[in-house]
Amino acid sequence: MRIGCLQFAPQVGDVDNNLNRADSVLSKANPDDLDLLVLPELAFSGYNFKSLQHISPFLEHSGSGITSLWARTTALKYNCNVVVGYPEKVDVSDNWPTSPEYYNSAIVVNEDGETIANYRKTFLYYTDETWALEGQGFFDGPIPGVGNASMGICDPYRFEAPWHDFEFAFHVLECESNVVILSMAWMTREDGRMFSRMPNEPDLDTLTYWLTRLEPLIRAENGDEVIVIFCNRTGIEDDAVYAGTSAVVGIQDGEVKIYGLLGRGEKELLVVDTTNPPYAKLAHRPEPNRPSVLHGELQMMNPSPASSTPTGSGGSQSSQPKPSQQNNEARTPTDAKKSPGKPHSSANSSKDSVASRRVRPSPQIQIPPLQDSSSLDSPSLPTPTAPSPTPLSMRPRLIIPQSPSSQIWPSSSPVPQSTQSTHSVRSILSNQSVT
Repeated sequence: MRIGCLQFAPQVGDVDNNLNRADSVLSKANPDDLDLLVLPELAFSGYNFKSLQHISPFLEHSGSGITSLWARTTALKYNCNVVVGYPEKVDVSDNWPTSPEYYNSAIVVNEDGETIANYRKTFLYYTDETWALEGQGFFDGPIPGVGNASMGICDPYRFEAPWHDFEFAFHVLECESNVVILSMAWMTREDGRMFSRMPNEPDLDTLTYWLTRLEPLIRAENGDEVIVIFCNRTGIEDDAVYAGTSAVVGIQDGEVKIYGLLGRGEKELLVVDTTNPPYAKLAHRPEPNRPSVLHGELQMMNPSPASSTPTGSGGSQSSQPKPSQQNNEARTPTDAKKSPGKPHSSANSSKDSVASRRVRPSPQIQIPPLQDSSSLDSPSLPTPTAPSPTPLSMRPRLIIPQSPSSQIWPSSSPVPQSTQSTHSVRSILSNQSVT
């Protein structure tokens, strides 16, 4: 399956230019034989609206707005399914009198230009709550040429639900979906100037957090690969800094395979083919001194000379994520990587294996104790697998050397140093005036 993630930087209320930005990225990539194209949340309206009055001019009716028109045109042009987020306005005239309804939605258009699904965001962020209503649940259903898909926007619920609820991940398992689509406008709390200094580097803290929220999928032993599409946006809107890092990963038998990954600031179309081998894996390795804390690391595969990095994947993939904490607690899930079981020679051991699968314990979340403030400067700082924006005390400090206080510039007509005077012209004139 060939999947495209369009990561770009729309601006609030700049619909026409946002459409041009998306078209420019697509035209430059000129993808062929796509099965699915995914765009971020509220792709053309922008995201960081302050109120219902602020977003009102950009609300659209499902199937007839500018986003729906763009999705149909693009689906017909590239002969693929298109998923794109937009602010939906529901026509409630048939149910009058009633209040208007507005949703943070995503429309799904098939390769024939027909609308086959319209998903309304269920877990609202505080920015959404200023204007949108909650949808009735996550989406699941067939998408032609893709398979049985589950779709969500953002996760988890208001960041207040218990960590171990894993609402969306259990939804995917219950629906037995083989494709997961997450259209997002995911932010980082890092300073925008610092965060954007390395635009080609993915934000591995953010990627690891997303994957940790899918821990039940990683721990599942059904043997079937689940393709997960994280389509995020990049750029800055006022005080909102978006994390980028769009990715396509495969989860199977406790392994997380990276098929494609974009940097935090890249404006590109990520195109991957899931029938090709992945170019990296996300490994979870315990710290030697603190085995209860895990950290994520991208392991590069050994590509053949003919193989190449997936289109649009930029930056170095071998860097490790920074340490981070959330609400002063480093929530760390249980080991997210399990090796596939080896075949057993005896029938009894096979029965034991089947029995152990039937009675699989629920995921246990280990919360390590808080670190002392004196240990924050230690170079061997452990990195949790459920990161949130890195506290200021744990961020790397940028030291800019001061320029020298004075500097002697050579004159245009060099003079031997032995004959140079140590007095200024003003002091010489003042001495002469005294005599």
